[in-house]
Amino acid sequence: MSGHCRSSSGVEQLTRNEQVRGSNPLSGSNMNRNEHVDAWFAASEHPQLALMREIRDVFLSDERITETIKWKTPTFMYKGNLASINPQAKQFVSLLFHTGARIPGHHPRLSGGGETARYMQIEDSADLVTARPALLAIINAWCDLKDA
Repeated sequence: MSGHCRSSSGVEQLTRNEQVRGSNPLSGSNMNRNEHVDAWFAASEHPQLALMREIRDVFLSDERITETIKWKTPTFMYKGNLASINPQAKQFVSLLFHTGARIPGHHPRLSGGGETARYMQIEDSADLVTARPALLAIINAWCDLKDA
């Protein structure tokens, strides 16, 4: 098994990942965790820090995704910048998909009408549960685009 999230909902593959790795699929891959991002989270006093950590785990549940600090914030990548957490938002977590307009498919959770960037807003942990399949579909579409 490849360990990649390949279904539109991500649920079936996450179950297989859990069986293969024997770990919680929501915790993300430790191999893809970056010490600078760990340090950013450790130093942050952001009011949405717990939700940001949960979102990080969703990104890193796909083993193709890596992370770093760019623009002074966690950025998730696969063969280029996929998304960054926008720490300016305080009431929710805002994700900036740098070239989100290029991500193939219909992704109703993404907003923005410009030629380049798209945004996703996640209100709280309950909203992340709802948004998770859409976020995984976006991650898969990005990775497939980059592999094409």
